[in-house]
Amino acid sequence: MENTRKILCNHCRQRLSLPKENEEKIICPACKLETPITENPKPENERSSRSCKGREHSFMCPKRIFNKLLKPADVSTKTPLNIEPSPFQSSSRPNKRAVLCGVTYNKRKYRLKGTINDVKNMRDMLIKNFKFKENGIIVLTEEETAEHIPTKKNIEKALKWLVEDCKKGDSLVFYFSGHGLRQPEFNGDETDGFDETICPLDFIKEGMILDNDINSIIVKPLVEGVRLHAIVDACHSGTILDLKYKYNRKEKSWDDNTPPSGANKATRGGLAICISACADDQVASDTTAFSGNTMNGAMTYILTSSVRKYPGLTYGDLLDLMVEAFDDVNKNECLVNTNFLKRFYKDSLSQKPLLSSSECFDAYKEHFILLVSELDSFRFTVMPLKRRTNLNPRENPIDEVYKRDVIAQLQQQVETLTQQITTLTAQKWRPNPQEAEEESDGDKALFTPSST
Repeated sequence: MENTRKILCNHCRQRLSLPKENEEKIICPACKLETPITENPKPENERSSRSCKGREHSFMCPKRIFNKLLKPADVSTKTPLNIEPSPFQSSSRPNKRAVLCGVTYNKRKYRLKGTINDVKNMRDMLIKNFKFKENGIIVLTEEETAEHIPTKKNIEKALKWLVEDCKKGDSLVFYFSGHGLRQPEFNGDETDGFDETICPLDFIKEGMILDNDINSIIVKPLVEGVRLHAIVDACHSGTILDLKYKYNRKEKSWDDNTPPSGANKATRGGLAICISACADDQVASDTTAFSGNTMNGAMTYILTSSVRKYPGLTYGDLLDLMVEAFDDVNKNECLVNTNFLKRFYKDSLSQKPLLSSSECFDAYKEHFILLVSELDSFRFTVMPLKRRTNLNPRENPIDEVYKRDVIAQLQQQVETLTQQITTLTAQKWRPNPQEAEEESDGDKALFTPSST
């Protein structure tokens, strides 16, 4: 009887049937290359993790790809990432706040493997590279306590906390790693006719969170002097914040994304910037192509690794690095690794990160630095323009900006104390009005001629 065991081709990942027990290798009919046969080959589906028409399958890739980037933070631990008491209960409002959401969808057919690793990498980057404090970060994953599980209710609660009482100088970050979907819309708010969505843990029962909702909760409340960054590693996430402009990387210009209906999607003077894993009609991938052994969202891994290696790079530089990395893995068929997926998804698997913003700016002059310094105006430039080829991994303008931010706060405190001292000094030597009037009358009496 013919043996029905199957393995994956080491080169093109095709499923190969093993007709005989004693074969030591097999030639793939697709790529014509040899694959050794181990004694206990792994099932062909062991390395593929996801399909929900939302965030695409997970894939393996040769080490030559991920060796080009720095290793991420240690993601092997399972300790809770939220501090006690939770920032939800704290009255303190750090000027740098973040909501990091990673949905695994445990025990579902559409389970994801890399989202918690993504959250850990993002949290590590915010703390170490951008000086965020632990009490300013809320993490929503299925490894946290009940109020930090990424349900629809908890995600919306966290987003409201993020922008509540925001003021000039605040730097806010929303990160999401999970499934994303799209659905037809009939109000004329979308240029492509579809609403983009993110999928909470309970989206089957409670529903998805639409781009319109995200815009209303975290974009519209932004006042002047507040900067929001949204980083969304999910399928169909291109315009997930419904921002007015989309960056055209080829033309080095901004395309108008104003709703055809004329609906108001603007901030109250603040700046909202979104980096999405792919365009609205594309899907995103989980992969080990960059880490070698742990599963990660492809865009998240490239972004965090690039920021660690090239601190202070511009938005344009960051986009270039991400696109180059995706091109690299796609050439090696690490993200699109089966003929079936190529035929079924066609160009949708050619994942291209997208930049959108509530305002236009020069992507090669504005630096990806999640800080707002009180010394600078709303728009600030940290260092002169540096193109991709001139990036120096050893330079770290982030530290300089942080120092400048601290100096600004100290200077403001000195100015405030100086004003208080001046006021107190003036009050100490200022005579009482009644006493001053009596003294004035006495002086007049001394110098008034006598009538006698």
